[in-house]
Amino acid sequence: MQMKFTLYLIKPSHYDDDGYVIQWARSAIPSNTLAVLHGLAMDCQVRHVLGDDVNIEIVAIDETNTRVRPELIARTIAAGGGTGLVGLVGVQSNQFPHAVDLARRLRNLGVQVAIGGFHVSGCLAMLPDMPDDLKEAQAFGVALFAGEAEGRLDEVLLDAQNGRLKLLYNFMRDLPGFAAAPMPMLPALAIKRTAGIVTSFDAGRGCPFQCSFCTIINVQGRKSRYRTPDDVEAIIRANLAQGIRHFFITDDNLARNKNWEPMFDRLIEMRRREGLEFNFVVQVDTLCHRIPHFIEKAAAAGVRRVFLGLESINPASLAGAKKKQNRIAEYREMLLAWKAVGCFTYAGYILGFPADTPESIVRDIKIIQRELPLDLLEFFCLTPLPGSEDHQRLSRAGIAMDLDMNKYDLEHVVTGHATMSKEQWERAYRLAWETYYTPEHMETVMRRAAARGISPGKMMFLLIWFQGCVTIEKIHPLEGGYLRRKVRTDRRPGLPIESPLTFYPRYVFGLIAKHIAIARMVWRMGAVRRSIKRDPQARNYTDLALTPTTEAELDDLEMFNATASARAAADKAKRHLAAV
Repeated sequence: MQMKFTLYLIKPSHYDDDGYVIQWARSAIPSNTLAVLHGLAMDCQVRHVLGDDVNIEIVAIDETNTRVRPELIARTIAAGGGTGLVGLVGVQSNQFPHAVDLARRLRNLGVQVAIGGFHVSGCLAMLPDMPDDLKEAQAFGVALFAGEAEGRLDEVLLDAQNGRLKLLYNFMRDLPGFAAAPMPMLPALAIKRTAGIVTSFDAGRGCPFQCSFCTIINVQGRKSRYRTPDDVEAIIRANLAQGIRHFFITDDNLARNKNWEPMFDRLIEMRRREGLEFNFVVQVDTLCHRIPHFIEKAAAAGVRRVFLGLESINPASLAGAKKKQNRIAEYREMLLAWKAVGCFTYAGYILGFPADTPESIVRDIKIIQRELPLDLLEFFCLTPLPGSEDHQRLSRAGIAMDLDMNKYDLEHVVTGHATMSKEQWERAYRLAWETYYTPEHMETVMRRAAARGISPGKMMFLLIWFQGCVTIEKIHPLEGGYLRRKVRTDRRPGLPIESPLTFYPRYVFGLIAKHIAIARMVWRMGAVRRSIKRDPQARNYTDLALTPTTEAELDDLEMFNATASARAAADKAKRHLAAV
């Protein structure tokens, strides 16, 4: 008789400031970890790792777009014979409190639970002792998984089948190679719950740089590991077969993937010879333009959007964070190179470096608006994430950090600053968004797009998305989505469950008010888009940011004169130019 083992793979969300789970009808960012674990589980299913007479039934849930119902999960597992496991996967520090709350409910219902992800792995990699929140999870029988699951999922599933889950699976000292590993894969139905019908995969893991705020280098390692071009082609074709053609390649730095060129060549050949249509969002470092043909081949392979870790235009801040690979003298050349091939550029910008003040942050953002041909700028508070060198250093020094991991989402201030109070830092965060996303600058970005052959309409959509998430939803754009869902009873433990008489009217009227506000944005910026499209000189638009780079700009641009370290960086760049 065929027996059933039910495996739930859940990527949890986290709580907003009111204690409600952040969830949408359509979410923005696909979960690569969920795709990876689902692919590995499918491989276990095919290989019958639990025995020829056991069928592994896999359910993948991304909580950012699908409600998690512990009671329903428990009933489903029981109906299948009572053997199963819930894996809470890819759990980041800000998601860990909610993951533990879900795990506690599941354990009370008799369900076996394991939690893995960056919080568990980062804490075990960088701290001398297991923190209390991990111990709390283990205390009510939750298994913790640290490291990567390739080659290790069999063991966890077998232990769960036999009811003997270990409290800790720690593989942090043994990172696997993953060329020819099972492909990350999600069913089309799950992918279609994202706003852009986009899925993700990692072409490589690890990063050679040493940024002190980064967790990736301490969780995935500083030695990069790669999938082969054959692997990448197989992933693309498998998704095309189910109607999925939009991809987010989640490598922290695709430009440092040693297989980037044969991979791009393979994708270019698929597009040109077979006429296949697919496109990508990628993440790269700010020196990627120095790699011969990287940017040109990326665009030809289907890259349409690029995320860059700009972080700051103050070289002293970059050096203090060990991000010495960022050279502000090359920012314009790099951004113009991406503009030349028609790619949208996003840049992360960190607020809270030691020299930052509200005034200096506003000054620097205005410089960026004038002098850098950047499309979308997204702001983050400098946060000592567990797993980073910054967190390890503060922990060793006994520096106070907020104990609520739910706030470690890069939007909240969780530790002190050398010159800013908590209130000033929070004000600086709000000011940053307000300063960059003005109607005037949004029009400028749209005009720059039109001048470089990029759709001003698509640019308008992205600008409204970013501005709307922050000003209307009060949430970071990377946590955004379409149509915010709130379940009255899904509130953080310790907070009161609201009365239906107050909750539902406020929720409904809130949705209406938000859609009116979005409609106003669309109407206002739509008029700008129509004006640009009617303008016969739109392709001739130029401004300071779009002008070609010159040696003279190292003296003239404010970016190179705002601080002593900026002037020093400009002088160094001039010496380099004189020597070549």
